[in-house]
Amino acid sequence: MPITPLLEMRGITKRYPGVLALDHVNFSLQPGEVHALAGENGAGKSTLMKILGGAIQKDEGELLFNGKTVEIDSPVTSLSCGIGIIYQDFKLVPELSVAENIFLGHEPQRGSFIDFSRMHEMSRLALQQLGESIETGAWVKSLSVAQRQIIEIAKALSKKVRVLALDEPTASLTAQEIKNLFTVIRKLKSEGVGIIYISHRLDEIFEIADRITVLRDGAVVGSCLAHETDRSGLIQLMVGRSLEDEYPKVQLKREDEILRVENFTATKLKGVSLTLHRREILGIAGLVGAGRTELARAMFGADAIEDGTMWLEGKEVRPRSPREAISAGIGLLTEDRNLQGLVLQMTLRENISLTSLRELTRGVFINAFKEKSVAEEFMSKLQIKAPSTETSVETLSGGNRQKVILGRWLVTKSKVLIFDEPTVGIDVGVKYEIYNLINQLAKDGVGVIVISSDLPELLGICDRIAVMCEGRITGTMMRQEATQEKILKLATSFL
Repeated sequence: MPITPLLEMRGITKRYPGVLALDHVNFSLQPGEVHALAGENGAGKSTLMKILGGAIQKDEGELLFNGKTVEIDSPVTSLSCGIGIIYQDFKLVPELSVAENIFLGHEPQRGSFIDFSRMHEMSRLALQQLGESIETGAWVKSLSVAQRQIIEIAKALSKKVRVLALDEPTASLTAQEIKNLFTVIRKLKSEGVGIIYISHRLDEIFEIADRITVLRDGAVVGSCLAHETDRSGLIQLMVGRSLEDEYPKVQLKREDEILRVENFTATKLKGVSLTLHRREILGIAGLVGAGRTELARAMFGADAIEDGTMWLEGKEVRPRSPREAISAGIGLLTEDRNLQGLVLQMTLRENISLTSLRELTRGVFINAFKEKSVAEEFMSKLQIKAPSTETSVETLSGGNRQKVILGRWLVTKSKVLIFDEPTVGIDVGVKYEIYNLINQLAKDGVGVIVISSDLPELLGICDRIAVMCEGRITGTMMRQEATQEKILKLATSFL
């Protein structure tokens, strides 16, 4: 007798003006199964999860839970069915504590009052289940991106869900944190929980998934058991073509030194020194908390330094703000593109022009025609998928949002561009496009720095790799001599 699926989504269709986001999608989930949902950015994965979570409503189709038809018209209804969703964009309240976020909306009570003591103890247990010991009284706004991801997962687990959907859960996690998460997923599987796993990290999909369904342009293009396909087959389903090389690399002869940093010292930086040449891509590796992002922010003038000097094209520069760094010719694509990189309520046009308003201004007014022309140029050049330049950025997929930020910096004609985790949450096809754009920037004489937790990415696209540990550079290697083992050894040398 066939087992009744824990969850079925039949013929799910969702339309937006000018866009068919989901086209009669069928998807099912068995008890104790990890079913991976794969596809490029904009394929419809997050839209399908928002329908399951009650955040948006379907136009057509049917949802069944334990064989019974259900109408999920709100997040409350979804949760009452035993469905927990962890979205790619965090749904946390920064001004509340860790414990208050984990139990927000279902706080333990003592009479008519919240039992804060019990709430903190239960939060500690939820975090221990994930192998974490984050202070439950800490404000969420003080936490790192990786720690906030852990809080989202603990928040879902605290609700004892029967279906758990994870949308890019490991995007900001370290290798050990990913290992801990997979341990929890396997434990939930053994308890009969069904897991929907969305990730652009294909190695993770093959490690944790039992079954894989691929969406492309809002429709299902394939579904199979994980062991029935391989990496190249999955990529071909996702992008509709084969990729000869996931990490395209253009061999360039590096030229004169363009940037030099000496003895940068701050709260999390301890005398960092490095050099960067024209036509060179310099990678910076290290564990979360090693000081990589702090170094990028210091070079960009976003954080003050206690000591140190920086030279750009042989001239000393001391940017005391991002504006001064931009004027000097330094650009930064931030790790958290949604909070620090974009103004989500603004249009694509407004976001692209943000760093170039002086050049686009006529008198005291923005030259609207020129601004629109520039936005259209880079929308076309970067192949940003959106109805028009007037589209709100918050409606775009992760990959297209990253392209908008990149377009902004291309407008400024920066001499040095720093990419902090440039491909987090981005599908393999868009990654390939971004790698080619980075190669082109280096070819055009721009000095490029890439900060990444993805070691294959650094090894695939960088000319040199500097490794950080506890605020220091512990070693630098040419691409030809670097290996994951050597990088990890340097990344833990002070731990």
